Amino acid sequence: MMAGFGDSARRNPRSRGRTGLRSGPDRATLGIIGVICAVAGFFVLGIVLGPVAIVCGWLAMGRSWSGGSRSIPALVAVVLGAIDTLLAIIWLASATGPGYGVF
Repeated sequence: MMAGFGDSARRNPRSRGRTGLRSGPDRATLGIIGVICAVAGFFVLGIVLGPVAIVCGWLAMGRSWSGGSRSIPALVAVVLGAIDTLLAIIWLASATGPGYGVF
């Protein structure tokens, strides 16, 4: 018996036409990555890891502030990333102030 061509969606309910591509990290993973970047940013490369944590947290929240589906790691990543970025900017501004010049 020959296999039919029209019944592939019945066997595989996650066909590409209905759900889109499922590649890349999911929201929970992005939230955890954001928290890790935010905590690591307090110790090294805060000017880089802070904005990375903000972006990961924002993407994990679904790119919106509204809605009840906010996850705690995503919110923590955004808040800690913002604090981390702000502290890194203050540290850079104070390091380039008077007293550290060439003369």
